[in-house]
Amino acid sequence: MSDDHTHVQEFFTARAAGWDSRFPDDGPAYAAAVAELGLRPGDRVLDAGCGTGRALPPLRTAVGPSGQVIGLDLTPAMLQAAVRAGRHRDGRLVLADVAALPVRSESLDAVFAAGLIAHLPQPGRNLRELARVVRPGGGLALFHPIGRAALAARQGRRITPDDLRAEGNLGPLLAGSGWRMTSYADEDARFLALAVREG
Repeated sequence: MSDDHTHVQEFFTARAAGWDSRFPDDGPAYAAAVAELGLRPGDRVLDAGCGTGRALPPLRTAVGPSGQVIGLDLTPAMLQAAVRAGRHRDGRLVLADVAALPVRSESLDAVFAAGLIAHLPQPGRNLRELARVVRPGGGLALFHPIGRAALAARQGRRITPDDLRAEGNLGPLLAGSGWRMTSYADEDARFLALAVREG
């Protein structure tokens, strides 16, 4: 396991048990972001870096009983927290790395990724791997329940020009990874960038 992976696992393992209690009011923001992804009944969707599975219930609602929901995360403790919260009933939980997804090429309709991009060791390569598993025309939602400025303030830091989530950085990064950004919102209450898989 690379140092990047070890760092991510250590960070989230230490926080998994109390993660949901730290952010108890995020549910509506997750539901709204999932709604903007435009899923339909029967769709197949991956929650990449699902953590404790907070997006799984709205994803299941969006795709209905005939759809497929996969929650994938690198950290066993986060998946265990998802099971304790009962969210395994809304999707299949998979322990895996977004750098090498155990998913067939072009087999999904969309990917939802909350808070993921800041933890990717090779963002361009990792976004290409997400594009690999999505059909042409399928969607991607890069989401965070608070905006960049609010998140930086919470973490006691400033936003820097090289922030991957800045619109001027994210658009070209997505374009070079097989995606076309279709909308971008960075507000105090949320960050949401939507993209379509190029054909």
